[in-house]
Amino acid sequence: MSVALITAGSAGLGAAAARVFAKNGFRVIVNYANNDERANNLLKELPALSTSSHGSGGDRFVTIKADLGSRDDINRLVKESIDKFGRLDVVFSNGGWTRFRGMNSIDENAFEEDWDQAFNVNVKSHLWLMQAAKKHLDETEGAFISTASIAGVIPSGSSLAYSVTKAAHLHLMKALAIMAAPKITVNTVSPGLLLTEWAKGFTEEQKEAHLKKTKLNRFVSVEDVAEQVFTFAKSKSMTGVNVVVDAGFTL
Repeated sequence: MSVALITAGSAGLGAAAARVFAKNGFRVIVNYANNDERANNLLKELPALSTSSHGSGGDRFVTIKADLGSRDDINRLVKESIDKFGRLDVVFSNGGWTRFRGMNSIDENAFEEDWDQAFNVNVKSHLWLMQAAKKHLDETEGAFISTASIAGVIPSGSSLAYSVTKAAHLHLMKALAIMAAPKITVNTVSPGLLLTEWAKGFTEEQKEAHLKKTKLNRFVSVEDVAEQVFTFAKSKSMTGVNVVVDAGFTL
């Protein structure tokens, strides 16, 4: 049975992806940072979604607590994943960090600690995870998929540090696609504003302004983005690709 590791997987897009992979017969490792109750609730939900008849839910779905801001924790996360299931077929690197500063004032966006933490999680954590997982994905000719953002495509989003580090994230993933070839595919998905817990940082006026800029007059659903992640996981012919899922916001 194939195995998918999903980071930042207990809520929002990560949880939606966990459900999609479970429905398609994968064993799933859900990484989370601190909310034990939320992670355990998702873990209880996954067995009923699974199409697999092999083993009990406890044999097919696990949670692993790890801080994506820590390289040591990332290495431990991969080791524990392999110790549990013996293989990795898909890594969905879904972690991200921001502090809401807006995109109007240079002074509001000139805090060094913001830039350090944004670069650490939005760029380096994906590199460390790929490095730790590469030999295992080589063995399965697997897929590495990460969550970028339309903020990395055009200057936008929660802060300048977030937008710039997401642009760096996209560049990193293209480079990793070259380095990981020919056995591993590396792709990114760039969602528009998702109405998850993350979106609570935006005001209702900001959300409405975003909605009005979309050509489809709708917010993007986490389910749609999760399905794109699964499409990447299945494809053996796409690498170095960034798919924008934004309801036409960037058009």
